[in-house]
Amino acid sequence: MAKVVYILNGPNLNLLGKREPEIYGHQTLNDVHQMCVAQAENDGLDIVFRQSNAEHDLIDWVQEAREAAHAIIINPAAYSHTSIAILDALSACTCPVIEVHVSNIHRREAFRHHSYVSQKADAVIAGCGVEGYLLALQRAATLLKES
Repeated sequence: MAKVVYILNGPNLNLLGKREPEIYGHQTLNDVHQMCVAQAENDGLDIVFRQSNAEHDLIDWVQEAREAAHAIIINPAAYSHTSIAILDALSACTCPVIEVHVSNIHRREAFRHHSYVSQKADAVIAGCGVEGYLLALQRAATLLKES
């Protein structure tokens, strides 16, 4: 049976490819989803891919993943910098957590330099564009093989 990785996306990622393409690129979230499906198949993983602009949805999905997933990849977007509640939900998980950001948050506004989620993340990938999701899946596959 394939191991399951939840890929959770936060606010405004539904606008990927349309919103500030000079920062986030031209690929859409659907493009990212398709890339992740292909990468997961190569790595022998199953994925659950979701996006919400609502913090409570992300928290509910993280709690669901506690029972259903072997790893979590999360792009909390702006909630990275504000959500102790998402950090608390992730802290209740025992599976690997990988944080992804399309842009390099450390080269942007000062308020973006801190991420609560990073305190729980086993890895953080930032500034690699949407390729960061593929790197996160590869890292998840490695971590799951090692465990």
